[in-house]
Amino acid sequence: MSEELGQDRQDARKTMMLREPIYKIIPKMAIPTIVSFLITSIYNLADTYFVSSLGTNATAAVSVNASLDQIIMMAGSMLAVGANSFIARLLGAKEEEKASRVLSTAFFLAIGFGLVVLILGVSFMHPMVRLLGATDTCEQYSIDYATYVVLVAPFMASSFVMNQCLRAEGSAMLSMIGMGFGGVLNCFLDPIFIFGYFGLPAMGVAGASMATAISKLVSFAILIFPYLAKRTILRISVSRFQFNRENIYEIVSVGSSSMFRSGLAVVSAIVLNNIAGDISDSVLAGIGISTKIMMFPFGVILGFGAGFQPVAGFNWGARRYDRVRESYRFSAKAALLGAAVMALLLGIFANQVIYLFSESDLAVQQVGALCIRLQCLALPIHAWVAVVNMFCAGLGFVKGALLLSTARQGSCFLPIVYPLSYLFGSNGVASVQAVADVLSLFLALPIIRHVMRQVSEEELRWKEGKGTLEGD
Repeated sequence: MSEELGQDRQDARKTMMLREPIYKIIPKMAIPTIVSFLITSIYNLADTYFVSSLGTNATAAVSVNASLDQIIMMAGSMLAVGANSFIARLLGAKEEEKASRVLSTAFFLAIGFGLVVLILGVSFMHPMVRLLGATDTCEQYSIDYATYVVLVAPFMASSFVMNQCLRAEGSAMLSMIGMGFGGVLNCFLDPIFIFGYFGLPAMGVAGASMATAISKLVSFAILIFPYLAKRTILRISVSRFQFNRENIYEIVSVGSSSMFRSGLAVVSAIVLNNIAGDISDSVLAGIGISTKIMMFPFGVILGFGAGFQPVAGFNWGARRYDRVRESYRFSAKAALLGAAVMALLLGIFANQVIYLFSESDLAVQQVGALCIRLQCLALPIHAWVAVVNMFCAGLGFVKGALLLSTARQGSCFLPIVYPLSYLFGSNGVASVQAVADVLSLFLALPIIRHVMRQVSEEELRWKEGKGTLEGD
């Protein structure tokens, strides 16, 4: 009986992806993902909020260690995003067992990559935090924060895979519960471990690290449960692990865009942290706080894109080219409108938001508020470029996805960070991300024209009974 119910749920998901109106299905897929991103943003900001009471140096250390999360994400995001795209297309083509083999392969590889991060992090903790941008005055705080986070790297990396692949099969709610519960738990554990409630010793910055580690373990347990209980279309098992050329090529070719994006995010953050740290810990803290605050609108944008991507990929695999185009058009309009509203609200209240994290340090407040307002001006551009990026990734258009994913904090960021900081000091450091977002627009425009032309050509070949599904 349970197997029949499970099959009914699976059939309902497939019908939803192929037949439900686009304006209904994308919000249905996106809202749980947006909620999980927002909760993740909240607990990342919660670390900063509670640690800020320990002083500017401690706040700067948490800002520095945001790059450590990016390094761990880099270990799993390539596999997660690549598997998501390939699995969505396989499910659209009704190849469920092959999709399960792709998931199992990505899952166990992510655990392996996470183990590498764990071993290297524990072995080279001191030089690692210095490389990430820790100054002499915040170095020990940075080590305290990194200590427990690196220990759960395998669970974090593999959770990215499960999270993405649940979305690929239309189970965005399960994905939200797994990521969201861990985030809420982190917010409760932060003050307990940092300040030592309920008879526990006060751990300071290390307490924030322990709270994060425990929350990540809980998220992993929740995400893996539906797979173990066979409540999903896909299955995870060692026997399905298949390290063959097709699986690796499809995962890596699309997922490499996410890996490069995460890698360049690490590089750009390290460069920015070192430049800001050379000016002062206040500038370093201000940039770090504003970055975490901007994770809220960015989380909404990424969550919306993550909900849209499997819809486009599923229908691409099912040869529903009309729905592929419709999904992009709806998502582009919704992203532009939503980003404009968020930018207006956050830009107006930037000073008040920054004040919550630094009541006494005027330099932190000035740099942070300026950074927020400038990024708000560019937010609609960032939102549309993100949709184009997700569209390329969902359809398997590797080159477009790679170019756009590496633009924001790579090709459009790194060439301007030193000139802006040299010419304008702390104001230049605060403006570099907004300028990079504007520059990425000039890459996205020709890419979307090329992709839409490819969709039309593929549809024509299919109607004529010629060709097979092609990538970029």
